[in-house]
Amino acid sequence: MSYAGAARPAVHQVSLSLQAGDIGVLIGPSGCGKTSLLRAVAGLEHLEGGAIRLNGQTVSRKGLHMPPEQRRMGMVFQDYALFPHLNVQDNIGFGLHQWSSADKAKRVAEVLGWVGLSGRAKRYPHELSGGQQQRVALARALAPKPQLLLLDEPFSNMDVELRERLASEMRAILKDVQATALFVTHDQMEAFAIGDLIGVMHKGSLHQWTDAYTLYHRPATRFVAEFIGHGVFAPASIQMAGTQRIVHTPLGDLSDEAQDHPMLGPCDVLLRADDITHDDDAPVKAEIISKSFRGSEFLYTLRLASGQQVMAHVPSHHDHKIGEWIGIRAQVDHVVTFAQVSASPLPV
Repeated sequence: MSYAGAARPAVHQVSLSLQAGDIGVLIGPSGCGKTSLLRAVAGLEHLEGGAIRLNGQTVSRKGLHMPPEQRRMGMVFQDYALFPHLNVQDNIGFGLHQWSSADKAKRVAEVLGWVGLSGRAKRYPHELSGGQQQRVALARALAPKPQLLLLDEPFSNMDVELRERLASEMRAILKDVQATALFVTHDQMEAFAIGDLIGVMHKGSLHQWTDAYTLYHRPATRFVAEFIGHGVFAPASIQMAGTQRIVHTPLGDLSDEAQDHPMLGPCDVLLRADDITHDDDAPVKAEIISKSFRGSEFLYTLRLASGQQVMAHVPSHHDHKIGEWIGIRAQVDHVVTFAQVSASPLPV
């Protein structure tokens, strides 16, 4: 899928699927193609190759394009798109114009109950909080019984704490009503809070489509490893010891079970902040060069005597000063390595 004048396709080499009742999330940096992909699924963009199938029916491919209104999809937008002159129940019932009055009233009452707004049916959008408006938008999208619900960064206008809470609430609602949904966000914590499956996109390609745990602990590409979580790549080397893969790192040796085709020799090992433990008795020492208070913990950026930087989550009652040297050790359950490029800090 391409836009006029663009140097490369907006979306290419993307393959993913959702089972009924699953919630999928697309995440990636600005301009990575996630919203373009969502628009293509919605029928707002035409395909130049590949196909989109909904419940076994092809709705898009080159030469075939089912209009959006025929796809039985619901859409929740960033700005809610509520009608200010209509009250809550009329906003929700707006797309049910072919339903009988009795069926419409019953359906509106049902979805209002789902989103916890039964007592606010007569309120107008300006009388509701941002979170309540978002739930009205969700109820309106669910009211026509869509086969697939599409959500385009629905919490982007809210503060971080409210976004995470609403993401959890929305997941509970969607699971209760067994809705199938595809969600776009740039916020990792949002994605982890709501998604059964999460896809990381970059430059129009889908790098990995899996559950949050695998995405974090078994990133398929270097970009996924860099994009998800906090950490650094450190230069290392791999050798075999029987069935064990030994990875020699600046923080000591790490080991795990050998892969089918283990990479040997020089590599870069991913050391996430939660892989590094503060231990005053550890033989490896590191200087604190910056720290960020996160409430229950600090995120320390540390520099080894070699100059290699690492990050560490440290309980906040361990309030060391910048410039202080502390003992650290690696405690890595999942050893992630890639072909060696360079050791550089990952984005915070």
